[in-house]
Amino acid sequence: MAFGGFDQRGESRPIAEINMIPLIDVMLVLLVIFIVTAPLLTHAVKLDLPKASSRPNQTRPDHIQLAVTALGALYWNGVAVDKDEMVRRMQASARQQPVPELHLRVDRTTQYQVLAEVMAEAAKAGLGRIGFVSDPSAASP
Repeated sequence: MAFGGFDQRGESRPIAEINMIPLIDVMLVLLVIFIVTAPLLTHAVKLDLPKASSRPNQTRPDHIQLAVTALGALYWNGVAVDKDEMVRRMQASARQQPVPELHLRVDRTTQYQVLAEVMAEAAKAGLGRIGFVSDPSAASP
């Protein structure tokens, strides 16, 4: 280690620079230690894990087609029923898991009172999901 310079004047002062050689030696020793020990830390046991999907499994509820004609006739999935039978079937459907959706197909000339009664009976039975199915190809008046 040199604390002086090449200056031959008589005054010798210490050099105010950091000697990097010892720091580099320490870093190289640490690097070699990490290179040697790193493979030892990656000891692994092979496992066959099940594959998981990112989509949750959803059970889609069935749907019920309920058609109401202009005269007030009711059709449950294409079968003609009266009002009492419709109420019984709605109550039975509401007990299913998952609760099915009620799709209403209503003639455009049906009175609103008939439709309101059908929706009220569905709500009483517990069918909360009601959808209206329309025919977009029908001409508007």
